[in-house]
Amino acid sequence: MTQANLTFLGTGDDIPSRARNHTSILLRFNEENILFDCGEGTQRQFRKAGLNPCKITKILITHWHGDHVLGLPGLLSTLAMSGYNKILYIYGPVGIKEKMKKTLEVFNFYKNYEIKIEELKSGTFYEGKNFSLSCEEMEHGIPTLSYSFVNKGGTRINKEKLKNSGLPEGPILQKLKEGKDVVYGGKKFKSKDLVYQELDKKISVVLDTKLNKRIVPFVKDSDVLISEGTYSKELAKEAEEHLHLTVTQAAEVAKKSKSKKLILTHISSRYLKDMRGLLSEAKEVFAESYLVKDLDRVEV
Repeated sequence: MTQANLTFLGTGDDIPSRARNHTSILLRFNEENILFDCGEGTQRQFRKAGLNPCKITKILITHWHGDHVLGLPGLLSTLAMSGYNKILYIYGPVGIKEKMKKTLEVFNFYKNYEIKIEELKSGTFYEGKNFSLSCEEMEHGIPTLSYSFVNKGGTRINKEKLKNSGLPEGPILQKLKEGKDVVYGGKKFKSKDLVYQELDKKISVVLDTKLNKRIVPFVKDSDVLISEGTYSKELAKEAEEHLHLTVTQAAEVAKKSKSKKLILTHISSRYLKDMRGLLSEAKEVFAESYLVKDLDRVEV
């Protein structure tokens, strides 16, 4: 199975700091480069990470707050000046078409590539051969979405065993994948000896939202759950007022959803001097909790 590679371009909250840029996450998978949100300064983070923004294929916007979208005008302009030659697909919650229209009117640049914008509510909105994308509505005062990426598993041939078997490429392998034994060169080869089942791998992204009943079912069985960690449990009341999650709530979601790993991002600058305390809070509830910093990379 091809692994998905995550680069955390920005891991801060609504006010950036010297250590943390505004929120943005890049997911690379085969020829796909999927950008989750595009906070101010995202294109500079691409440069720091040694990544080429012209490889972006899709942009998934969680909601239209500045720390998640103010990098869009600059990025789109840079693509135009850099010879971007693909169709750029931008997805987001209801209202994004009108907001993108106004953005392109205000930041008028020579757009020499096609942009397709799609408004989403909930459900699967992209179904490819090797992966799918789904979304669910969240609660943050304005239309807001969480996203899931599923790297599809399936029946696989063990390449090392195939090499040692001497079997040729071609239709004979399809029979093995169908569970059928085959005879080649006078020798019988059993499907169960050469074939194995690879499970789906799921990455869920839950950013700005208050705790709600839709999160756990949506992120259920995630291999990696990426969640905001804006507030500690001591500021639970403030988190509720600002429609955000606490670190403890994120850890509880990971536990209840039977996710394998929790990655905390969207960290408030108030915790810059006490990151270990924030992480310890999460680990008290869910042991496989991790806290990322800008430009960290994770393979799934």
